[in-house]
Amino acid sequence: MAAEHEHATGLLLAAHGERSEEAVNHGVMRLAATLYSRGIVAEVATGFIKGRPSIGDGMRSLRCNRVLVYPLFLSAGYFTRVRLPQLLEDASAAEPHRTFHILSPLGLEPSLPDVVARSLIAQARRCAMAPKDACAVLLAHGSRTDPASRMAAERIARKLQRRALFRNVRVALLEESPSLSEAASALSPPILVFGLFAGDGLHGAGDAPRLINELGCSDVVFAGTLANADGVADVVTAAVARMIPSGERALRETVRRSRRATGPVVATAAT
Repeated sequence: MAAEHEHATGLLLAAHGERSEEAVNHGVMRLAATLYSRGIVAEVATGFIKGRPSIGDGMRSLRCNRVLVYPLFLSAGYFTRVRLPQLLEDASAAEPHRTFHILSPLGLEPSLPDVVARSLIAQARRCAMAPKDACAVLLAHGSRTDPASRMAAERIARKLQRRALFRNVRVALLEESPSLSEAASALSPPILVFGLFAGDGLHGAGDAPRLINELGCSDVVFAGTLANADGVADVVTAAVARMIPSGERALRETVRRSRRATGPVVATAAT
């Protein structure tokens, strides 16, 4: 291990991912490159619970003794609470010198509703809608066995509703009620649908557009997902920076200037 990494902090972006060969994770990779270019940590790697590189591959690709793990998940559900710690423990078993700390997931960040609101407003304006005349539906995964995803989505919806930016704000779920069809039927168009999916896999790229198309209403518009929303990098940057010791932050600022000149190099495991 290089001496410069012994007392530095690395970052692992942990996401759900997809196993299929055609699956893409461009949003996560772009986020990793952006975070690395900002120089807040010495290294950035990505890892997926389903797909490649795996959580273990991503962890082993890092050289730092101290690793912050940022879950790109909506909630502290099963994958964040149970599966992710298991995979990290397995990957670190042969490296007793390494410590890792799992941060709060993206969906629970206090500033995330701001990112969602900006995405919805931007889409409304692109469609020549007045945001206050439109309804918003936040589409999340949900689960019949764990309420964490639904509760996280409802928390964001309540915050947006209190701001009175839109005529109404509802939640729709893939795996439990209310479905998108049920949520949309309780609202009058125009309706903006935003996917609370931090990865650009099947749900964000496939399920959300398909379900909107099945509604057969031209006034229901897809406003994108968290995977490609402007501002997510700022949210993650702030959360990670809070965990970096002050002395290392000063050093990283010097490194950041150098990285801006040379361009981002992201640590990823070989596939």
